[in-house]
Amino acid sequence: MSRVMKPVYDPSQPNIARIYDCFLGGKDHFPVDRQVAARVIEIAPYVPRLAVANRTFLRRVVRYLAQEAGIRQFLDIGSGLPTRQNVHEVAQAVTPDARVVYVDNDPLVLAHADALLATNPTTHAVGGDLRESGAILGQASTLLDFSQPIAVLLFAILHFFPDGGEHDPYRIVGTLTDSLASGSYVAISHLEPTPAMIEASHGYTAAEIAFRDRDRVLPFFAGTTLVEPGLVRLNEWRPDDFDPVYPSDHPDVPVWVLGGVGKKP
Repeated sequence: MSRVMKPVYDPSQPNIARIYDCFLGGKDHFPVDRQVAARVIEIAPYVPRLAVANRTFLRRVVRYLAQEAGIRQFLDIGSGLPTRQNVHEVAQAVTPDARVVYVDNDPLVLAHADALLATNPTTHAVGGDLRESGAILGQASTLLDFSQPIAVLLFAILHFFPDGGEHDPYRIVGTLTDSLASGSYVAISHLEPTPAMIEASHGYTAAEIAFRDRDRVLPFFAGTTLVEPGLVRLNEWRPDDFDPVYPSDHPDVPVWVLGGVGKKP
């Protein structure tokens, strides 16, 4: 286990990763996080369903990559709390020696990861920020073999990056894709620009959200070939017969989150 950020706890401040865990029915959250989650649900009661959809999409993607695509290395950037059927649990259920590196810029996430992953020698959490992709690649290269295929996972993170500027997300993702060996994969989930999603975001975070439609998400997969069924809403990506990992309300609400997996030739 390696990490570079000193955790600082302030239980009076809500935390996005813990709020997400609250939506998923987890246990790693504080009263202030539950208060924010309740306020978001009051505004947009379907939000927990979207969180569930994102997590079950992650499960299906990682299972596909480990079981069908034969991937043994995973780099999860902006990972959040590594709990509740996360990447290492799903991948290592298929292949116990799968190597997983979680990257997050939240010191609280890293503190949780220290405890959760202390006994897992092939899973690591490191401090890093997607805006500094070169530093992430440098750290990950000490733990993963970049001469072999790797799956880079970018779930629910790119919508925190507006187009253009010093930290243009298309350039950042291009840098990551260029670093990967042939046979690697890039998996992405991203919020759609629907009025309901925009409304929900106002109660969830003060950060700017860059909602993107399908035409604006597709360029993130440049340099790869999309795996069938392509870029679709999360619940449409290779649904399986497994029972849902988490219960969800409002089953008739559309999943306003796009997802896809691209393979580097």
